[in-house]
Formats: sequence, structure tokens, C-alpha cells
Amino acid sequence: MKFLAITLIVHRPDPVTGRQKPTHDRFREVLDNAVLAEELGFDGFGVGERHERPFISSSPTVVLSHIAALTRRIRLFTAVTTLSLLDPVRAYEDYATLDHLSGGRLDLIIGKGNGAAQRELFQVTPEDQWDRNAESYEVFRRIWRQDRVTADTRFRPPLTDAEVWPRPYQQPVRVWHGSATSKESVDLAARYGDPLFSANVTNPIEPYAELIRYYRERWEHHGHDPADVAVGAGSAGLYVARTSQEALDVYRPVFESNLAFQKKTGLPVVFETLEDFVERSSALIGSPQQVIEKVHRYHEQFGHTVLHLHADAGGLTDTRHRDSLERFQGEVAPVLRREIPDPPFAWAPVLPEPVPAHL
Repeated sequence: MKFLAITLIVHRPDPVTGRQKPTHDRFREVLDNAVLAEELGFDGFGVGERHERPFISSSPTVVLSHIAALTRRIRLFTAVTTLSLLDPVRAYEDYATLDHLSGGRLDLIIGKGNGAAQRELFQVTPEDQWDRNAESYEVFRRIWRQDRVTADTRFRPPLTDAEVWPRPYQQPVRVWHGSATSKESVDLAARYGDPLFSANVTNPIEPYAELIRYYRERWEHHGHDPADVAVGAGSAGLYVARTSQEALDVYRPVFESNLAFQKKTGLPVVFETLEDFVERSSALIGSPQQVIEKVHRYHEQFGHTVLHLHADAGGLTDTRHRDSLERFQGEVAPVLRREIPDPPFAWAPVLPEPVPAHL
């Protein structure tokens, strides 16, 4: 199993202390967390893309490029690239450049994105967002693979024998499809034989498991080998402590503050108590053995081989957050790596096959 640390770069007051860091300091924290993730042995680091409050992750390519310069091994993920809002030509130029600068360490997770404010900002409607997402991905995919592209597009000017530079480093870049609750992303992923990344954050396990089963059905419908399926899944929170009681005691103020924020802002409340949150959500809060058992319980339903964890402290002190990540990597990850397989592809740059020398 592979492990990612992911941030959406939320920029709001600390849920426990109420203090909000300056924007500059918040970006610096993201960079520090990426370096820490590589030092601790994480396999990937992801940066989200949002264009509305309370996020400041509107330019993931810029952030990931800086992270690429500070790291050497860890793969770089988008979480997610909102192709429904973007011109696929411009998106290709940015990500192809980033892929070269990182030495082929880029993976994309794409999706339509959520939120009315960012739809209004880009003049995207609920009625056309899925069509935009599919068209942008199809054009993006072709540009990455073809030197010249002709495309009769609806949502951007048509392309006629167009060249887009720079040409790619990875051939092609791996693209995951982010899925929360809708079948459209799942269908798109299965059609093209691409891996799926389930959000797996807001709700209990059932709706996510149902979508992943649907993905596997559509995968086979499109003629792909079931052995090639790759699924990733998110988690709703992380705190690994020496004992379950310590984990509950430390995490309770974080949960209660987040619950109050949900109620104040009118967000739907799914888990009313910390105990219910720990039991029925994907949050990994408890002793190392409890976390191992919970990941296995989800794996039985999902068959996932990649797991993302929160890169941010999110209300924990920096010391407790680092201790939790260290305990996860020292006591949890080694067991899960042994007991759950890796994805069915190399965790390395996707480069063209070498041409054999003629004898």
C-alpha cells in the first residue's frame, strides 16, 4: 500500500486556538509539511485546487513546483485539478512544465470541483459542469499523447492541427479521477482505463463502496482487465496515539470545534459525536492497532491500494501532529505495506519504452 499526505490549503482560524496564520505563513507551513512528508517516508504529497473561501489553493502548479524544488523522491499529486473550470490547453502547459521540473514525479487527480462560488467565478453552471469536465479531460489527454491535435470543442475555441509546448516528460502522465458521490467521474475513469480516487471523507463507508463497485463493473464493461484496477481512498482525519483513550482525549477539542463550525455555517452534520465519528467515518483516530484494523475494514469494501492522510495539523499542536505522523509511519504503515498490495503499476515516472539497439 502507498500513502499520500494531502492538503487543500484551508486558510481559516485554528479550530482550537482561534488564531489564523498570515497567508505567507500558511504557504510556508505547506512547504514544510511536504518536506516532512518526504523525510518520514510518505510516497506522495498532494495539493488541492479550490477557487473560493476558505481555501488558498487556487494555484496548485505554483505550489507543487516549489515543493518539487525542495524534495527529491516523493511523488507530487493534485487533489483535485478542477478541469471543469480550466482551459485544457493552458492546464496542459502548466502541468507538462511542472512534470519536467519535477523529473516526472507528477500524478494528477482530476475532478469537476465543488462549490457555487468558484462555478460563478468561472461562469460554469451545474447543468454543464460534467460536460465541461469530460471535454477538458479528453482534450488534455489527447494533447499529452499527440504532437498535433484537432478538436471540435464546445467550451473553448476549436483546435485545428494545434501544437502545444512543451512536449511531455512522462508519456503519459498518470491521471486519477476524483470521485465523491456522482457516477459521472466514475464512468469517465472506467471508460479510459484510469485509476479512481474516492474522496471517502464526508459520509460513512456505504456510498463510497457503492461507487467503487460501480467503477469495477464499468471497468470490465469497457473491456479492461480487472487485475489492472487501481483505487485510492481518502480519510477524514488522523491522530495516532499510544492508546485509544489518549487519542480520544487529544482529538475531542478538534472534533467539537469542527462540529460547531459545521453547524454555524450550515454544513450538513453527519457525525454528532466524536465516538460516532471515530467508529463510522474514515477518520484514523486511535492506537496503531486500531488504525491498522480500520484501514483493513475499509480495504475489504474498497480494495484500495493507496490511502491519503491529512498533511495539516488541523487543530492539533505541531508537536502532536508530527508525533502522530511519525507513529503512523513507524508503527502503522509498515504493517499495511506488508498486508495490502501496492497499485498494479510502478510508482515511478512513466517513460517511453527504450528502443532496442539494432544488432
